Amino acid sequence: MVHCSSSFAYGFRHRLFGKPCSKPASICGAIESLSTVNGPTRKPVKYALCTALSSCAKTRNWRLGIQIHAFMIRSGYEDNLFLCSALIDFYAKCFAILDAKKVFSGIRTHDQVSWTSLITGLSINGQGINAFLLFKEMLCTQIKPNCLTFVSVISACVGQNGGLQHCSALHTHIIKQGCDTNNFVVSSLIDCYANQGQIDDVVLLFVETSEKDIVVYNSMISGYSKNLCSDDALKLFVEMRGRNLGITDHTLCTILNACSSLALLLQGRQVHSLVIKMGSERNVFVASALIDMYSKGGDIDEAQRVLDQTSEKNNVLWTSMIMGYAQCGRSSEALELFDCLLTKQELVPDHICFTAVLTACNHAGLLDKGVEYFNKMTTNYGLSPDIDQYACLIDLYARKGSLSKARDLMQEMPYDPNYVIWSSFLSSCNIYGNVELGKEAADQLIKMEPCNAAPYLTLAHVYARKGLWNEVAEVRRVMQQKRMRKRAGWSWVEVDKL
Repeated sequence: MVHCSSSFAYGFRHRLFGKPCSKPASICGAIESLSTVNGPTRKPVKYALCTALSSCAKTRNWRLGIQIHAFMIRSGYEDNLFLCSALIDFYAKCFAILDAKKVFSGIRTHDQVSWTSLITGLSINGQGINAFLLFKEMLCTQIKPNCLTFVSVISACVGQNGGLQHCSALHTHIIKQGCDTNNFVVSSLIDCYANQGQIDDVVLLFVETSEKDIVVYNSMISGYSKNLCSDDALKLFVEMRGRNLGITDHTLCTILNACSSLALLLQGRQVHSLVIKMGSERNVFVASALIDMYSKGGDIDEAQRVLDQTSEKNNVLWTSMIMGYAQCGRSSEALELFDCLLTKQELVPDHICFTAVLTACNHAGLLDKGVEYFNKMTTNYGLSPDIDQYACLIDLYARKGSLSKARDLMQEMPYDPNYVIWSSFLSSCNIYGNVELGKEAADQLIKMEPCNAAPYLTLAHVYARKGLWNEVAEVRRVMQQKRMRKRAGWSWVEVDKL
């Protein structure tokens, strides 16, 4: 067991930083407080321990945090509610959620902070359903949720099955508790509704917010961008600038993504000038968004210049550049860059990076290369392919005419094929005239989206290629019976910078 003395604090600082603190940083100050208020035998004040635990949580310093926990027990503070809440936060942010639950279970009398700490911990550990269930348990007690509680549980609902129903129910509770005027709560609701595709609800919520700040505007712009309303995102960004609200790096990333979706190079360059003016070009996520914007706008050379001008390159930037080359049809350069980075050991590829590499193989029709890279994920890097990598390989097999192999892989993978996989597979069946597999793919797509005319029309084309006119007539009859019509296509074309 360690002693709370100056040597104790020095040892903590040394493990945290590798050398004594030279600046009065917040973390260093937190550890310093353990020595300044205590001698070898006196108990540390609760505030000092709480601040030190908070610092450990922020830096995910596991060894230091558990030593503080042990010191708390020795000092007789294991029942202190504030310190226990700080412990829950520490363990959750260090991804030791079971330890966080143990601390929570040991608390005799809970308050808003302890409940919120564990709900937040479950959310950041990807246990959204458990976070929502814990919130429902909290509602059965005398303790009422506060704004931070609502923000945490709303975040937990994002991406979960039934997330829209949960979000609507939470919205009702928020109004009852009078938290609907808090901009952080409003921002969380906007994010949740936007992720569920409920853009009309998002717009209504935004309009009804009386005092909009940078947080609400950022969430609304992001919501537009996620729901492919990029032109609305750009208009809102202009409105935001007109109100002289501060621009953050998150704002820049979101609006650059909107420019990418519409391939608006002129507007993207204007945002780039704003990035330089704000000095945000060193931010890795902003630089990545710039690379993506220029790549999708067809100016891959400018994307390369952005990468070259970035002093510290990491996996995010390298992956963006590889994907940029792939999307611009320069697959050989994408694979050359990837192989070069592996040789120099400047890149540790993750799932997103392999998706970019497999996309490059897909666009170039390099089936053998694609299979080789797909297998390397497991053999060389210990990564289990997720649905995105499977989708790339399935599409690659199908595009090369190996429809049976593509279908076998769809059955073998540990995921249910989604709409995108079935849709690309049906397109390949149309190209190669495979009626049997084409009908299966169309049936699956119709089950997923019964009102979508696209699979009916593609299936009719498959039949027509084989001269099966009776089947074509039957598909047309079903479409007429269901009053289904193909949606008119539209394109955004920039002419003379207009």
